[in-house]
Amino acid sequence: MRMRLAVVAACSVVSLGLVVAPMTSTAQAAEQKRCAVPKPGQPLATAKPEQVAIDPAAVRKALSYAQTHLRSSVKIFRNNCKIGQGLLDPVTEQLPMELFSSTKSVISLLAGIAYDSGRLDLDAPIGRYLPKGLGDAAHRAITVRDLLTETSGLDEAILAEFVTIGIDPDVVQEALAQRITHRPGTHFEYSQRTPDLLAYVVQRAVGRDLQAYAQERLFGPVGIPKNSYIWLRDRSKHTYGYANLFMPTAQFAKLGLLAQNDGLWGSRRVVLSSYLRQASTPTPTNGCYGFLFWVNAGRSCTSANIPHAQTVAGPMVASAPKDMYAMVGALQQNNFIIPSLDMTVTWTGVLGDTSLNLAGILSASPAASDLYYNFFRILMRGVRDVKVPDPGPFRTPPLDLDVNPMNYLSPTVLLRDLFPSSTCNVIFCQQP
Repeated sequence: MRMRLAVVAACSVVSLGLVVAPMTSTAQAAEQKRCAVPKPGQPLATAKPEQVAIDPAAVRKALSYAQTHLRSSVKIFRNNCKIGQGLLDPVTEQLPMELFSSTKSVISLLAGIAYDSGRLDLDAPIGRYLPKGLGDAAHRAITVRDLLTETSGLDEAILAEFVTIGIDPDVVQEALAQRITHRPGTHFEYSQRTPDLLAYVVQRAVGRDLQAYAQERLFGPVGIPKNSYIWLRDRSKHTYGYANLFMPTAQFAKLGLLAQNDGLWGSRRVVLSSYLRQASTPTPTNGCYGFLFWVNAGRSCTSANIPHAQTVAGPMVASAPKDMYAMVGALQQNNFIIPSLDMTVTWTGVLGDTSLNLAGILSASPAASDLYYNFFRILMRGVRDVKVPDPGPFRTPPLDLDVNPMNYLSPTVLLRDLFPSSTCNVIFCQQP
C-alpha cells in the first residue's frame, strides 16, 4: 500500500536485513514538490531532482548507466514528478515498444478492476466463466488465483509458446489442451498460455471485449489514448495476455504511476488498493512473484524456465527497498514501483545485462540482473530524505549450465499449441 513520505519519516522500512531509515523531519518531507498526475492530453509533470530530495548527480549517473546499458528510453519519477529522462527520450518515448511480459501485469490490473466491480472472484474455478463444454473438469477446476500466480499446473515451454505468434489458432483452446503436470496452486512455473487464458476469463467475466474494457476502465482513465498502442490478437480474435502489447514509454509510464498512486489517478479510483497489496505480495510458491508482478519482498526468487528455472537466495533486487515491485518484460521492458519512496522508474530497450548468468542475460531472472541491481544502487545513493544502505557490489548468482532445450522449447507443448483439438488447429479452428 502506498506510504506517504511523512510516514516513512516516522518509521523505518526493513529490507531483508537492510534498514531504510528516515533522514529528515516530517516538515522537511512536506516541503518537497509534489506533482499532479496528468489529465488526458497533458504532458507528464516535471521537477528538478533537488525539489524532491534527490541528488541531481545520482540521477545523472543512474541515467548514464541505463543509457550505456542499452536503455533506449528511461524515465525517473518521484512524487509523480519526472525528475530525469534519457537523452534519446524526445525521440523514443513516443515509439510503440513491444512490452513483452509486462503485458501480463496489465492483465493483472484488468483482473483487479473486474474483481473490484464484483464481476470476478479470485478464488472461483475458471469453469464458472468458460463456455459450457470448453475444457475438461480438471482444467475447469483451476482457479483465477492460480492463473494470477502462475501456478495453474499447466505444462509450459516458454519459447515453444512464443514461436507460434501470428499463427496461433486459439490461445484459449491451446491453454486448455496442455497437460496438468502439477496440482494447481502448488508449483510456480512461468507460462505464456496461463495469462492468455486469464485474459479470456476476464473478458468472459465482464461480458465485453477485453481491449474495449481495458480502454474504458484502465487506459482511458489514466490518459492513454486508443491510437497510441497496438495489442495483438490470435486468429480467433482473442487478445494475447502474455505479451504483444506495443505501447510508447511515455504511456507505459502512466501504468507505473497508477500503481505508485495505489490505484488512484487524481481523484478517480481505478484499481483497488487492497488488490494491489495482494498483487505486490510474494506468493508461497515464489518469493519474488505476486499477481503477474515481480516483487522484492521475498527471501528467494525463482526465474522463468529459460534456459532453466533457477531459484536464487535473496530478493529480486537487493539494492532497492523491500516494497518495490515491477512489471517485467523480455529484453528488459520495465515499470519499477517503490511505494515507500513514492518513486517510479520506467524504461524500455534491448537487453543490457552483462553478468555471467544466462537467466539474467535473457531477462528471465530479475534476481540475476546486474542491470537492475547497479542502476538502483546508483540511484538509491541519491535519496536524501531516506537512508537506503548500500549492500555492496553485485554478486552474480551461480552459473547454471542446464540449457536443455526441452525446458523452453518442448515439442509436446508446441504441438498442442498448433493442434489443440480435433476441431481446432493451425489450419482451421471451430469455436466452442
